[in-house]
Amino acid sequence: MSKLSDAFTGRHKLVGFVTANDPDMETTVANVVALAEGGADVVELGIPFSDPIADGPVIQRADLRALRDFDLPMSAIFDAVVKIREQTNVPLVFLTYLNIVLQYGYDAFCRDCKQFGINGLIIPDLPYEEKGELKPFADKYAIDLIPLITLNSGNRIKAIANDASGFVYLVSSLGVTGERDHFSDRLASIVDQIRADTDVPVAIGFGVHEPSQAKELGQFADGVIIGSAFVKIVEQYQQAAPKHLKEFASQVKSAMTADE
Repeated sequence: MSKLSDAFTGRHKLVGFVTANDPDMETTVANVVALAEGGADVVELGIPFSDPIADGPVIQRADLRALRDFDLPMSAIFDAVVKIREQTNVPLVFLTYLNIVLQYGYDAFCRDCKQFGINGLIIPDLPYEEKGELKPFADKYAIDLIPLITLNSGNRIKAIANDASGFVYLVSSLGVTGERDHFSDRLASIVDQIRADTDVPVAIGFGVHEPSQAKELGQFADGVIIGSAFVKIVEQYQQAAPKHLKEFASQVKSAMTADE
């Protein structure tokens, strides 16, 4: 079992997301640590990208803030990961786009992820059918390549689930990231479909922004992923965000585990 899959042992798990260098690297390190201290079982660190096609306005603004002054080198992000690793062992996942990995080099990127303590990759613009060019390098360095399953995955669910590692990212809604008030009634049945083909945990993301929603979805999924709601806290509080991130993560985690 990978470190990511192991992090979901016991269910009711929280995955938090923040963008690297938003508002700066020092605060990013503190933000990740705060999420872990607040109860996040896994933290996604978004690599800022100028064309984040899967992300809505909140995370797009975070990317623009992170890239406002210069091209952000991957070395600066890996340096931040080193500082994070000095303070927490929480499993870390990069959310990035394929062009960044391609430009860095598949082998070198996965090698450095392994060296600096990244446990998995989420690449929204990498289709399942095209992952073969990257997966050998991810496997070489024991980096989980997290698959995404959507409401439209249909008969591809079986193949995607069969080949999953780390956890399965079930996208709750059509469209880009951002807060939703309602979720599809099909999510529970899709989780059952996935579980019929894999023991890898299933986490639901896109749109979750309230503790009550996390509790609801956590009744049938292994965990929930919260992105935009955490990024909005960073946008509002900037360098003072860590305290508020920790408080909100704690509220979400308490709601999810209230009946345990």
